[in-house]
Amino acid sequence: MKNPWILIATFLGVGFSPIIPGTAGTLAAIPLYIILHYTPVIVYIIAMFVIFGLGVYSARKTDAVFGSSDNGIIVIDEVLGYLVTMAFIPFSFTTILMGFFLFRFFDIVKIQPARYFDKKVKNAYGVMLDDVAAGIYANFVLRIICIFFSC
Repeated sequence: MKNPWILIATFLGVGFSPIIPGTAGTLAAIPLYIILHYTPVIVYIIAMFVIFGLGVYSARKTDAVFGSSDNGIIVIDEVLGYLVTMAFIPFSFTTILMGFFLFRFFDIVKIQPARYFDKKVKNAYGVMLDDVAAGIYANFVLRIICIFFSC
């Protein structure tokens, strides 16, 4: 792969998965989350902003190469969405799994404003923001679960 922006947009090629690339992208985000969990909070926050910026730019470049909008191989948005889901959540194998399933649920269902970003914002910002919205919903639900079940 000669285009570094496609490499970033596909999260090192994960987006080329022949089946369920979005789910594959979310799974690939778990090791990154584990690494970032052990860094200072400010590093985690900066990483999310950097991934957002790289995601917007690489999605724009990838869509230009493939002549599409929100090409299925772009999974950097799922990576960011999962990191948003897990932000400031207690660390455990259980929360990692719950976060994965909650994020995938909200990413697929696309409750507003995620649906708006997905359907109406047909550019790289829309690609990234619908997953940020799904991550915020998943984070909120995971927090409630952790309150009631002491994660």
